[in-house]
Amino acid sequence: MSSTHTHQHHPNFHPPNYKKPGAFDVLRPLRGWVDNFPVKNARFAHLVCQVIPCCCPFERDINLFGRTIHIPALCKLNPLYDEFVGLRFRALSYLADECGEDVTKYIC
Repeated sequence: MSSTHTHQHHPNFHPPNYKKPGAFDVLRPLRGWVDNFPVKNARFAHLVCQVIPCCCPFERDINLFGRTIHIPALCKLNPLYDEFVGLRFRALSYLADECGEDVTKYIC
């Protein structure tokens, strides 16, 4: 295999939150608002990091009658998942870069 090989996806593959160009998105204003919400306050940044989990809290293994049942991550079903993850990242970056705080307690 040569080093110039690139991985190609199936032509009909789209990421989970992919929207077709020109498609009507009722949540677009809310997505834009969350995407552009500024993080300029350490107290707010801490609140965001505490409220928005670093990994999906729903994914887990349950042992029931000697069998293990896996519950998959359900967070990607949230239509604003990507925007909330971005907000959390901006809050972490603000705390680390602007406030000089140790954010390891917020990292999974």
